[in-house]
Amino acid sequence: MILNNPTLTLVGFLVVIALLFFLIAKVKWHVFMALLIPIILFALIPGVNQGEFIKAFESGFGSTVKSIAVVIVLGSVIAEALKNTGGIEKITLKMIEWVGQKRMPLALTLTGFVLGIAVFSDVGYVILNPLVHSAALAAGVNMSVMSTGLVGAMQLTHAMVPPTPGPLAAAALLKADIGACIVFGSIATFVGSLAGWAYAMLVGPKIPSPPSQEFVGQSFAEKGLKLPSTLAAYAPIIVPLVLIAGQSIVNLYMAPSLFRTYVNFIGWPPVALLIGIWLACRNTNAEQKKVQNSAWIETALRSSAMIIMVTGLGGSLSAILKGTPAVDFIAQAVVNTGVPSIFLPFVLGIVGNMITGSTTVGVITAASIVAPMLSTLGLSPEAAMLASGSGSVIVKYVNSSYFWVCTSLSRMELKSALISYAGVTLVGGVFSMAAVYVMWIVHLI
Repeated sequence: MILNNPTLTLVGFLVVIALLFFLIAKVKWHVFMALLIPIILFALIPGVNQGEFIKAFESGFGSTVKSIAVVIVLGSVIAEALKNTGGIEKITLKMIEWVGQKRMPLALTLTGFVLGIAVFSDVGYVILNPLVHSAALAAGVNMSVMSTGLVGAMQLTHAMVPPTPGPLAAAALLKADIGACIVFGSIATFVGSLAGWAYAMLVGPKIPSPPSQEFVGQSFAEKGLKLPSTLAAYAPIIVPLVLIAGQSIVNLYMAPSLFRTYVNFIGWPPVALLIGIWLACRNTNAEQKKVQNSAWIETALRSSAMIIMVTGLGGSLSAILKGTPAVDFIAQAVVNTGVPSIFLPFVLGIVGNMITGSTTVGVITAASIVAPMLSTLGLSPEAAMLASGSGSVIVKYVNSSYFWVCTSLSRMELKSALISYAGVTLVGGVFSMAAVYVMWIVHLI
């Protein structure tokens, strides 16, 4: 045991979490330092076995990072390729063609649902913003109607469907099956995305938010640049997801065989995502080929580093908590209230997001805290991961960089953006959690 005193453990744990949120929200420290220092300070509590503390810190960090580091980088490379080859715009334009020009807000919502799996939400919105303004002008509707469903859907799949870094990190912390998280996370976020679209259609027409002419002509398509084919644009996202989910399904329903061995290999996330990178890089033109092997990968490495390190610290925190009485005390207290235990990670995700403004921090914090408690709470790793993700999108408001990216680019006033974007993340998170709860009740997860 790292610490045997239940009272000191619980107080120390609460101080760690409070200090983490304070350093991020008030002092504006980077999340890595804001998480590292409170964890280290825990070792100074009287009675802590510092030798065991160091072992737990190192083993928790190492075991978590080794399972996700390569996968997060590979997923980021796919996102870079989609961004730079016009794949994001092609996916959007094709979705509009499938759903219909008259249902443009629904088409953009479904586009957000797809893109959030592969691309950071703020990057996706930056790229699609010119198309959203053009579509709103052409349809004669305001930006709240046209963009709200897109903003909500991108955030949902970004928070709940691997291999996006946040849910991937949470799955690693909880030791959840990534394929199962993809399948059931997609179901939950689809429900939440449709709820967000309905919210946009109900509330959006009442929100003052005119589109702007300044962005017209800035998209790939409007500049006359060549876009990849539909199949080439969708394949880097869909193929890896199918391979990873297929691995989980085959392992569940098929006896050991040579075929299952091959499926397990190509469905192993590093291999599946490498296939996705190959498919994405086939869309490059001669000019893009000059930078794809340097700039794209270097950008992906930079954007991945923070998430990898923060996730490793989350693993350290989980390992340290396992060596204390706080885990059983908190878990048993939740069980004794009679409230369904699946709402604990949901609430922790909400708290983490609303205080720090970061979906990734919210889902990682919730997963780190809940991971040692799963057996006492009676939760599967997949249920805990999806509940954490549902909470981590509630609510995007003024302390969120994503909120400000969407607000500034859509040219909305603050009040309009709060109703539109904070509102849709609340609705989407609640309905996604409702879907997770139903799947948990019927023992799908």
